[in-house]
Amino acid sequence: MPAWLKDAIFYEIYPQSFYDSNADGMGDLPGIIEKLPYIKELGANAIWLNPFFDSPMRDAGYDVRDYRKVSPRYGNLEDARELFGKAHELGIHVIIDLVPGHTSEEHAWFLESKKAEKNDLSGRYIWTDSAFTGIQNHPYIGGESPRAGVYMLNFFKCQPALNYGWGKVTEKWQSAADSEEALATREALFDICRFWLEQGCDGFRVDMADSLIKDDEDKALTGKLWKELRAILDAEYPEAVLISEWSNPRQSLTNGGFHADFYLDHKGNGINHLVRAYGKGFPDRSILRGGSNGDIYDFLREYLPKYYFSRRDGYISFITGNHDTPRLRRFLSTQEIRLAMALFFTLPGVPFLYYGDEIGMRYDETVPTKEGGYHRTGSRTPMQWSGSKNLGFSEADASLLYLPVDAAPDAPTVAEQAVDPGSLYNFVKALFSLRKKERELQADGELVLVYARHEKFPFIFRRGSLLLACNPSTENVAVTEEELRVFAESVARDAEETALYCPYEWSGPVLDPEKYPASELFGDGQRLVRLPLRDLGDCAPKAEDADGCFASREPLLVTGNVRCEAGTLSMGARSFAVLR
Repeated sequence: MPAWLKDAIFYEIYPQSFYDSNADGMGDLPGIIEKLPYIKELGANAIWLNPFFDSPMRDAGYDVRDYRKVSPRYGNLEDARELFGKAHELGIHVIIDLVPGHTSEEHAWFLESKKAEKNDLSGRYIWTDSAFTGIQNHPYIGGESPRAGVYMLNFFKCQPALNYGWGKVTEKWQSAADSEEALATREALFDICRFWLEQGCDGFRVDMADSLIKDDEDKALTGKLWKELRAILDAEYPEAVLISEWSNPRQSLTNGGFHADFYLDHKGNGINHLVRAYGKGFPDRSILRGGSNGDIYDFLREYLPKYYFSRRDGYISFITGNHDTPRLRRFLSTQEIRLAMALFFTLPGVPFLYYGDEIGMRYDETVPTKEGGYHRTGSRTPMQWSGSKNLGFSEADASLLYLPVDAAPDAPTVAEQAVDPGSLYNFVKALFSLRKKERELQADGELVLVYARHEKFPFIFRRGSLLLACNPSTENVAVTEEELRVFAESVARDAEETALYCPYEWSGPVLDPEKYPASELFGDGQRLVRLPLRDLGDCAPKAEDADGCFASREPLLVTGNVRCEAGTLSMGARSFAVLR
């Protein structure tokens, strides 16, 4: 495990929207280089850079036409090398997006693969053996090539799926995962990784990492593929990292060899319950939204097993958002965003901040789709640097901008918030500084649950000797040391109200089925596993730790009203504290 990951705080940059250095309306690599001191000043020490490769841009760069070429709109290969080098001089690591599952339909590989005559690249993509034979349970395109076959898609029509083989071969046109053509695709992927590591990048965030081998039961063969790449990195580039877009740490970290795995906002999972567990016809159960009926156990039942059973293998990565998801500001108030940030950057793992979230940039509901963005486009608007022309993003005419900037008179900017001690920007900056200073808050520091009750706050946990408490409700709350003791004793005797009912697909495969049988509850057919909190070993609370828990605590970071006195922790509405 590269040591630099332990205190890493990543800053995600969508290059076309970050900073325009040449007044053409498009963010670019020189613009990122110019803003590197800003990232360092904020306190981030790593960058995740979204695709900047040559592309027709039908999916904003996730349709790669040439993996080894920089898109001219961003600069050139020398600019990329300079970005890596300048970042390193400032103590900033840079990982880039790896898009391994598909290419653009304009990629040279695909242009060869679709020819009628068999050639060295005929097996580089997934094709059937007849123009009238489809691909069951997968999207495909037919009738658009000289080759007599249809080809599989991974996403849009312009993104043909590369051939890494099938987990179960049932048709004669399918390739096994260890077939000559599938292994050739794998080697081509590994060569691309070597190329960019030689240019100076520090690793990869892997797009759709779980999707390479098709119909792969439990992703076992896909995990084996990624472990091969991990072995190459360990041997040839030991400081390079692999971070997956997977959201299943058992598969990605334990079985796949990734160093970290994104905790994605999937409907009904833990992070979804924190920020947006609501929808048409459903009550609001979002834990961090004031006035909702959120229950911290909706988060814990999914997060704690994921963390506990994978923590020896790698890290979970909380993300404030990304280019594919609506910004936090769409769901949360500025104060609620503070609570979200505080949790994301104080829980174990390697966290990521999406550009602009540090100032509370809005999700634009009205912006028209751009380059295949559709509903995602609203999270991709230009960074808001100042109150000057185009909010400091570009000197180009507004009509030339990649996307329009926030036109609201109260659009948040870095310049305005930097001089306001009470701003979200300065809260995030203080949070990052604290995480860097306090070793116990970093990726692999100890996590112990101290207090968590159904539909009741505060939620309290410990990172080493540091006590952290969160009250996202709209009410003032208080908890005594005696209540902590009672909670810990309830956990020790496995009281029903402290049990975690975990979705089977997250927890079942790592638990003894005889000790933890799956059952169907609530009449919806969902398989759940009853996991006693006490079975989470050193993550479970201990009654003896309650005595003096609130005594002589020094506040290191506080938002809202928080105080400790006479064996009681009192918290105002929407508050969070880190206490020593």
